Amino acid sequence: MPTDVLFAVVFINLALVFYTIGVWWERLSGTLRPVHLAFFWAGFVCDSTGTEAMRRIMGGRFELNLHGVTGLTALLLMLVHALWASWVLAKGDEAAKHRFHRFSVLVWTIWLVPYFTGYLLSMRE
Repeated sequence: MPTDVLFAVVFINLALVFYTIGVWWERLSGTLRPVHLAFFWAGFVCDSTGTEAMRRIMGGRFELNLHGVTGLTALLLMLVHALWASWVLAKGDEAAKHRFHRFSVLVWTIWLVPYFTGYLLSMRE
């Protein structure tokens, strides 16, 4: 496997690990905490890094297909998710902290679509 592809794959998989831990730890604990936010941001940074590496491998092209559209949507949702979690924690609204997991699980589920379509596309090549 070429080094640039390995780099991208490692970061995309780190995004899966960090984001999954953050989302499900928050869900199971029943309230949003700063440690969950750290995992959200780590997942976003890793996904952004892996996505940028893949974009460069593809010659800078954006492909208007299921993987490209859902990938961009998921990345933007991850950013909104992390920013909103930051705001909720800064505000200190306990009710919002207890409800936040609903949005987290939704974003995580959407994020899985480009993760698995990317995996399936890589198997075709």
